[in-house]
Amino acid sequence: MNKQADRKPGRGSGFNPPVRFQDTHNELIDDGWEADDETPPKLQTTVSIDRSKSIINPVNSPDLPFTQSINPYRGCEHGCIYCFARPTHAYLDLSPGLDFESRLIAKPDAPALLRKALGKTGYQCQTIAMGTNTDPYQPIEREWKITRNILEVLSEYNHPVSIVTKSSLIERDLDILQHMATKNLVMVFLSITSFDRQLTRRMEPRAAAPQRRLKTIQRLREAGIPVGVMVAPVIPFLNDAEIEDILSRSKHSGAECAAYVMLRLPLEVKPLFLDWLDQHYPLKAKRIVHSLQSIREGKLNNAQFGQRFIGKGNYAQLIKQRFLLSCKKLELNLKDITLDSKHFNRPNQAGQIELF
Repeated sequence: MNKQADRKPGRGSGFNPPVRFQDTHNELIDDGWEADDETPPKLQTTVSIDRSKSIINPVNSPDLPFTQSINPYRGCEHGCIYCFARPTHAYLDLSPGLDFESRLIAKPDAPALLRKALGKTGYQCQTIAMGTNTDPYQPIEREWKITRNILEVLSEYNHPVSIVTKSSLIERDLDILQHMATKNLVMVFLSITSFDRQLTRRMEPRAAAPQRRLKTIQRLREAGIPVGVMVAPVIPFLNDAEIEDILSRSKHSGAECAAYVMLRLPLEVKPLFLDWLDQHYPLKAKRIVHSLQSIREGKLNNAQFGQRFIGKGNYAQLIKQRFLLSCKKLELNLKDITLDSKHFNRPNQAGQIELF
């Protein structure tokens, strides 16, 4: 945000500072957007409470580098049109469209549930992934602080965690992350899709500006935290020309490793993305759709393991070769960053009897 945009002509003060006697106050956030950038329309966001009895999700996928994950929230205020997590809102009897972005569910019991799960005698310590479904640092995290509280639990017991986000809010938790990094317990990926501010504002309306994410990569690296970049999703004839630039600028900002994902359009994401494409890029829509079909065996989505993230065919191979060549030139992915699980310290559950 830019203070200049809020200045009132004919007034001496540039803004209203917080009143020291009040319990709460507004905080000015630098998300990288300026007054001249396209502003998304206001949409009232509501948050309800999830009272699930467990928080660690098992992941049984041969093409993912982790076996368990945590999602502090359901739904995501960033509103990324391509988000493959949108269909999960249908399980709640909510729409994967606007409901996914505005009717959010928070899990305030997550830290306590996590502590309990880690304390079970049968628990095997393996890296927990965060940001695999919805962004753990979406805007409501500023108030709820569930992600931060989860990190505090993981840090307390020396448990490794990997994080994917497109938010600069992660810088708030540098104190915890820096401490975990000294024990090789954390890895962070910043997701960057494009440096075209108009495209990004339309495609990821409430996420941090892409240039601001580069600054976050820099600050994480300066704090000694291993950080990489996710070029995701790659969309034919929309952002695919930027692969090399994203990798190069991320490397120069401090990224050590990189990965990419081709656009996926499962279930309700398909009609939502096609409608968005017709609205914002009607002249490119047909060409983009045909290219997506060419990498998905004539369809717009292929959930098959080994193909769903990279696709197949000539175009998919071209993207893969460009990515690998650029990583080689930039010396990305030179070392395998394996997080340490040997020093996991199980929580003491003395006095509690486990039935299962």
